[in-house]
Amino acid sequence: MSLYQDFKPSILFLGKFVGLYLLLNVAYGFYLNAYDTEADPMTRVVTYQAADIIDLYESKIETGPKEDLKSIYIFHEGNAILSVYEGCNGLNVMIIFLSFMVAYNRPKKAWLWFIPLGLIIVHFANLLRIILLYHVTISFPDALYFTHKYLFTAFIFLAVIALWAFWILKIDGKKTD
Repeated sequence: MSLYQDFKPSILFLGKFVGLYLLLNVAYGFYLNAYDTEADPMTRVVTYQAADIIDLYESKIETGPKEDLKSIYIFHEGNAILSVYEGCNGLNVMIIFLSFMVAYNRPKKAWLWFIPLGLIIVHFANLLRIILLYHVTISFPDALYFTHKYLFTAFIFLAVIALWAFWILKIDGKKTD
């Protein structure tokens, strides 16, 4: 067998994954460019949902723009605590999840429930990430950079990897159509 034949499944997977990821990211870029002077709808939804959850156990939580209209702030007692930008809306992580699911294998009936469920789980993991960042900002402001850049980014990607592993080991492993 040739080297290509040995690695053909891996090459096809990578080609599909990278191709779909690039295509969806270009579409995401056009989506963001449509909201040149304001925050996009998904960023607003994520911010409002996170603030609503925080408001369940803390009072005087508000949301809205500050100087930068491209982000939405979460305020506590009138003080801007956390700024949520387009990169915080979780759509890019959802694109990664979806690209893997499409590239991994052909469509199956299980996709009809697993992909939407996976996107919902990624959304909730992202909401939890934003809520935790809010609390880090209040309690440990010096740790915000590290937790935002590394710790909670790893958290949301671990959620995606866990979904992939569950798909491969439990759902796809059953070989049901």
